[in-house]
Amino acid sequence: MSNGIKDNIKQQSTWKRGLYMVLFSIFYTIAEVLLFAIVVFQFALKLVTDDSNDRLRRLGQSIGTFIYQIIQFLTFNSEYHPYPFGTWPKGALNESQPKAEEPKAEEPRAEEPKAEEPKSEEPAAPNKIKSVTKKAAAPKKSKKK
Repeated sequence: MSNGIKDNIKQQSTWKRGLYMVLFSIFYTIAEVLLFAIVVFQFALKLVTDDSNDRLRRLGQSIGTFIYQIIQFLTFNSEYHPYPFGTWPKGALNESQPKAEEPKAEEPRAEEPKAEEPKSEEPAAPNKIKSVTKKAAAPKKSKKK
């Protein structure tokens, strides 16, 4: 073994990160099970009451963010240590995506006139192909002797 590899193996920070990775892998599994339970409960709640629970939606959002943070750490895309070594992610609902609602029946609209397609001076591509094919397929004149 070269000295570089031996030095890398002896680095305490590498082994410490490895332990964090094992620990966060366990947290990931737990969070995944919790998120699945929330999904099932929210679906059942929607079936029974025709509404979802805002608190559970925020919890689901924060668990999803927590899972994302774990994946970022495990894949070496971040050095940030997620909860419990960092702060718990906020479960703020995304305001750009309002709460899902049933689609409302739209009132019938008068048909809007369809926009005319611009006319092109050139024939469409299939016509070009046909004309090229016809020219190429034209029989050759044979020479009479």
